Amino acid sequence: MTFSKNLAENEAILTERLGLEKSFDVGVRKLKIFNKEIQIYYLTGLVDNLYIIEILRELMETESRLRRAEDPFLAVKNHIAHIQVEETDSMDNAITQVLSGLIFVLVDGTARALIADVRSYPGRGPEEPDTERVVRGSRDGYTENIIFNTGLTRRRIRDERLRQEIMQVGVRSKTDVCVCYIEGIADPGLVDIVKKELSSINVDGLTMADKVVEEYIVKQGVNPFPLVRYTERPDVAATHIFEGHIVLIIDTSPSVVITPTTLFHHVQHAEEYRQAAAVGTFLRWMRFVGILFSLLIVPFWLLLANHQELLPPALDFVGVNENKNIPIALQIVFAEAGIELLRMAAIHTPSPLATALGLVAALLIGEMAIEVGYFTAEVILYVALGSIGMFATPSYELGVALRMARYVLILAVAFFGPLGFVLSLTLLFFSLVKLAPLNKPYMWPFLPFDPPALYQILVRTSVPTVRWRPSIVHPIDKIKQAPKNQ
Repeated sequence: MTFSKNLAENEAILTERLGLEKSFDVGVRKLKIFNKEIQIYYLTGLVDNLYIIEILRELMETESRLRRAEDPFLAVKNHIAHIQVEETDSMDNAITQVLSGLIFVLVDGTARALIADVRSYPGRGPEEPDTERVVRGSRDGYTENIIFNTGLTRRRIRDERLRQEIMQVGVRSKTDVCVCYIEGIADPGLVDIVKKELSSINVDGLTMADKVVEEYIVKQGVNPFPLVRYTERPDVAATHIFEGHIVLIIDTSPSVVITPTTLFHHVQHAEEYRQAAAVGTFLRWMRFVGILFSLLIVPFWLLLANHQELLPPALDFVGVNENKNIPIALQIVFAEAGIELLRMAAIHTPSPLATALGLVAALLIGEMAIEVGYFTAEVILYVALGSIGMFATPSYELGVALRMARYVLILAVAFFGPLGFVLSLTLLFFSLVKLAPLNKPYMWPFLPFDPPALYQILVRTSVPTVRWRPSIVHPIDKIKQAPKNQ
């Protein structure tokens, strides 16, 4: 629908569509300049009132300065005191913009509107993310404001070829989604695929923001393993953009989506790159050990406890020293469920009550449970080690997926013994190999095998020695930095 030259007709339609007489936060301010009525439509709560007052003051003083104007629309446009003003003849576009926090101005006798960006979204300031803390490094983090988030990204990438294309997704919510990439590095075909997938989303709204976008783009289905990487750190997002990845910034979400990614992208942490290369390598290996512990230590111990004949004489102490009425496998399942419930309770418990919850957890899962006879000490020990490994996993999504895989391994060992352990591990490996989000192998650089890239995964190499961008994203400019003699 386009605007009419008759302002009364436009007002009648806008009153109906915007609910001016029903919604208290949608308003219109009317002025009369050069014998022409002017209407300014706005949405309280999403606009900066000082900007609007300045614009009103400038328009009110326009007639006293010019006395007369041959083109009132042009005169109004030239006297809107704002740096970002554009014209549109689409009423649908103007309505979408005003519901996003902008304002539009109508002049009687002109079938066009002037749109000015005076947004001031409510929200918190940039703070360090709780889940990605570092000992040294920047303390700013993404917020729920997409304007702030694009600014934090632009501050770290002052390349003229950085592109931040904004799209609106959701039939009713019309949520702003920004596609960030560097032109000349990112694969144009991949950029087109991502934008095509975004434009094809036909849903009422993105109530869960980034997660909904992920499910549409990578078609996750029932697979629990994360196919995109989330981060709340602008430095992490900027690093991936330089490598040729695409970053999606979704309004109302403090996490940005990095794509494409592989399994090994989810085991990296910013702390590794804030320390010396040797220290970073040490931290990375310890993290790998923790991740393996999270997945394997409980089912593997259960296998050895149930099949003592598999143990060499030097390890005959592994197992259960005291028999209980409850089978070991059932004890592990109960302990794992208890740990999971405590984790969920910790998330939903207010901070003043967190200490009390910790005391209850220590009594419930600790000494009291052992003394009563529900659990053996060995079960508590190995379940705790597996939980520590889960908490050491940098990606929360990967930690949850590994926890689900651990349940499968425990049940396979409990019912089928060594054969179940081997088969379940094999099926898990082949299911990961089969994954290919956005046609990128999930197990790269292990499969397909890429020795130089795998070396950089296993060892935190110093930045001056890294010459090439990751081949998994098919960057146009493959060279990250030229040799010193060039």
